[in-house]
Amino acid sequence: MSNHFRNGLAVFMLVILAISAFGAGYLTRELLDDRSAAPLAHADQDLSLYHEAWNLIEENFLGTLPEQRDVTYGAIRGSLAALNDPYTIFIEPAAREVERERLQGTFGGIGAYISRSEETGEVTLDPIPGNPAEAAGVQSGDILVAVDGVPVAAEMTVPQIIDMIKGEKGTTVVLTLRRPGAADPVDISVVRDDILLPSVVYRLLEEAPTVGYIQLSRFSGESSSEVGAAILDLQSQGATRFILDLRQNGGGLRDAAVDVADHFLDGGPVLYLQSQDEGERVFDATAETIARTEPLVVLIDGGTASASEIVAGALQDRGRATLIGSKTFGKGSVQLVFDLSDGSSVHVTSARWFTPNHHQIDQSGLEPDIPVSITQEDIDNGRDPVLEEAINYLQNNFN
Repeated sequence: MSNHFRNGLAVFMLVILAISAFGAGYLTRELLDDRSAAPLAHADQDLSLYHEAWNLIEENFLGTLPEQRDVTYGAIRGSLAALNDPYTIFIEPAAREVERERLQGTFGGIGAYISRSEETGEVTLDPIPGNPAEAAGVQSGDILVAVDGVPVAAEMTVPQIIDMIKGEKGTTVVLTLRRPGAADPVDISVVRDDILLPSVVYRLLEEAPTVGYIQLSRFSGESSSEVGAAILDLQSQGATRFILDLRQNGGGLRDAAVDVADHFLDGGPVLYLQSQDEGERVFDATAETIARTEPLVVLIDGGTASASEIVAGALQDRGRATLIGSKTFGKGSVQLVFDLSDGSSVHVTSARWFTPNHHQIDQSGLEPDIPVSITQEDIDNGRDPVLEEAINYLQNNFN
């Protein structure tokens, strides 16, 4: 299995999607002047106590007082801390700008999966369609010999090799590649760029030809149709059992999560949404199910968050899937993001999600039915024990 384990994707997604796990479920609104005026007027009496205390500090403090802006920011943070909610937060202008850029979901690189063979130790590339590596002529199965003239040594780990390849957008990296059957290696120059990752990657597993593997990296508007198409294609190839990989999936659109779960559920609740304005609202699956009874395993880890926890929680509670891996992130709430006049912002929790059995996802996460962890040694050597356990489980329990 190791030569199919997408280490390159796994490491990059660890960096990018763990960030997006904090961003999943956000809605953005501008904070208008008339919205902020009313609460301040209502709180004038209580704020007088604050001003009384701060005046005494100004008169008696031995030391340099902070700028007024820093005092205001500190007061906001202190007020939000009293809510005891880790997702209702204040973001300063510079950090807010960085957050906007990170939530775009792209990163600089060449756009290729990297894996290492346990038998030969060779490092191979598999270009992601529509990205720089493919455009430059990198082919699936190319063996990486050197990066910018530096040989790829046997003792190098996959993350170390990735560090050699990645770099600033617009810069060039020269890959020395050896192609199966070719006598001499070739040098290919690749210009690093933003990487476009497909929402869904799927295949029939070579080591388990009746098991269809579907990896879903995020929940976008196209995810449901992509997952549905993957299921139908895999079924046509002979798949009778499925693995849905939601590891490092930081979430995305709620409706996409409901629609993806719907492919495996025949009616009934997918999630409950509780908000201050609407109370409790249920989201149900329909009777239009593509994979109603086929054995199903869902892979989860600490990067499985938000919308992906909706799917995993629904399939677990409804007895439709076995969860394998490690505890999920625990992001089961929705934030409204209000941009303030100076470029800062406040993120305010406005709703929470619950599984069909009313298990609270937020700050709790989901426990796997079969716990399996991945060690640094596994990552360095291109092993995926979680996927291996899923394959064994399906083969041993569903003949």
